[in-house]
Amino acid sequence: MRKQIVAGNWKMNNDLAETRALISDLAKQSKISNAEVMIAPTFVCLGTALKHSSNLDVEVVAQNMHYATNGAFTGEVSASMLRSLGVQTVILGHSERRAYFNEKDNDLAKKVDAALSNNMRVIFCFGEELADRKSGNHEKVVESQIKNALFHLSDDAWESVVLAYEPVWAIGTGETATPEQAQEMHAFIRSVLASKYGNDISSEVSILYGGSVKPNNAKEIFSKPDVDGGLIGGASLNAEDFYAIVNAF
Repeated sequence: MRKQIVAGNWKMNNDLAETRALISDLAKQSKISNAEVMIAPTFVCLGTALKHSSNLDVEVVAQNMHYATNGAFTGEVSASMLRSLGVQTVILGHSERRAYFNEKDNDLAKKVDAALSNNMRVIFCFGEELADRKSGNHEKVVESQIKNALFHLSDDAWESVVLAYEPVWAIGTGETATPEQAQEMHAFIRSVLASKYGNDISSEVSILYGGSVKPNNAKEIFSKPDVDGGLIGGASLNAEDFYAIVNAF
C-alpha cells in the first residue's frame, strides 16, 4: 500500500524565530488523516526545526543537496551532512532549482544516487512548462525527465523514492491543474514507471501533486486514484491552511 504524503516546502522563507513560531502553530493543529507530514525549512533552520518538532508527528526534510561527499563546493551541503543532523529525506529537482540554478537531468541523477547511497529518501520533482502543455508536448517532457534521472535505478531503490509532479505553469501563479488533469498525468507517470519496472513497483510508488494546492481544492485533487498527496508551497507557511490540506484525505 503506497503512502499518502503531504510535504510543505518553505522555500527561502522563515528565519529562526519565524521557524520556531510556525512549528509552534503546527503543534496546535489536529491531524485526523493518516498522511505522512513533512516540512522543508531552509538549511540554516534545519537544526532549529528538528529540535522544536521532536515531539510532533512531522518529519523535517531538506530542500536540496549536492551530489559530492565533500570538497571545494562553496555554499553547498552534502547528504552526509544532512544525515549528521538527523535529516532523512531530501527534495531534489524542484522546478525552481532547474530554472534558476540550471540543474540538469544528469546532475539530478547524481544527486539521487548520493542521497540513496546515504540511506536517504528522495522526493524527486519534475514537470512541464506552460509552452510544453500548450504544444501538447507535456507527456514527452515529463517522461524524459523521469527516464533521464531515474531509470538507472535498481528495483529496490524505488522503495526510497517519492515522485512529485509539478506543472510549472501552476506554481505560484494561482493557476492549478484541474483534478482531472492531475489524475491524467499521474496515471501517465505510473504507466511510464510500469514500462520499465513493472506494475508491482509502479503501483507502490507515491506520486505527489505540486501545483498550488490549497485548502479549497486539496480534497478533490487528493480524491483521484493516482494522486497520493501534495508538495505544498505557499499554503505550507500557514499552519491552519497546511493542516487543512493534510486532513483533506
